[in-house]
Amino acid sequence: MPELTEKVSGLIITYNEEKNIREVLECFDFCDEIVIIDSFSTDKTLEIAKTFPNVKIIQNKFEDFTKQRNLALDNARNDWALFLDGDERITPQLRSEIVEELNKTDKKDAYYFYRKFFFADKPINYSGTQTDKNFRLFRKSKARYIAEKKVHETLKVEGRIGEMKNKLLHFSVSDYESYKKKMIHYGVLKGQELALKGKKFSKLTQYSKTAFKFFKAYIMRLGVLDGKEGYQLSYLQALSVFETYESLKKEQN
Repeated sequence: MPELTEKVSGLIITYNEEKNIREVLECFDFCDEIVIIDSFSTDKTLEIAKTFPNVKIIQNKFEDFTKQRNLALDNARNDWALFLDGDERITPQLRSEIVEELNKTDKKDAYYFYRKFFFADKPINYSGTQTDKNFRLFRKSKARYIAEKKVHETLKVEGRIGEMKNKLLHFSVSDYESYKKKMIHYGVLKGQELALKGKKFSKLTQYSKTAFKFFKAYIMRLGVLDGKEGYQLSYLQALSVFETYESLKKEQN
C-alpha cells in the first residue's frame, strides 16, 4: 500500500452505534484524525470510539442530518474529508483506490461512491439500489451540505467531480423492524422539510406518490427480482413516502 500524501479527516455522525462503531472506525485507518458528532448516545458507542487514536468527539443535540454533517466539517482540521455512515464499510480494494486517487496530481474535488446494498447480510441487486451513490470523499473547501435538506443530505460541490470504481458496502438493513423505524424517521424529517418549503398537504398527492413509489421500486427498478427482501424494501420505501405526508399534515395542524 503506497503512503498517502494528503491528510484526510474521517467523519461520522452517530447515535447508539455500538454494534457498528468499531468496524466503521477501522475503515478510517489511513486518516489523520477521526471526528465524531454524536447525538448523546446511551449505549457503548463513545466508550468504544475512545479506544481509537486521534478521535475527536463532539456531542450535539440532533435536529437534522445536515446540521450534524456540517458541524463535522466545521470541526475537521484537514481539507480532505472522508464521510461514512455507521452502516458503511470500505473494502481493501476501495481503500487502495482512495489512496491512489488522493496521490494523483490532477485529482478531483469530490468523489461519488457507488454502494452495494445488503438486507440482513443478503446482497440486494435491484429494488432501486443499483444506481445508489453518494459523495463520500471531498474537499471541504469546495463543498457544503445544503441547509434546507433535513434528510437525504445533499452536498453542493463547487469543483470537479469524479467517482470511484470500487463499491462501498452498505449494510443498511440489519433487520426489518429497525429499518422500518429508520424509514419512518426519514419520512417525518422529509415532511418537516416540505412544510418549511411551503408545501400544502394533499391526500391525493399522498396516496398517488405512495403507490407510485412502490410501483417504481418493485416493478420499474426490478425489486421483484430480489425476492421477499425486494418486496419488503419496496414496501418500506413507499411507507416512508406515506409518512412524509403524514408529517406534513401534522406540521400544518
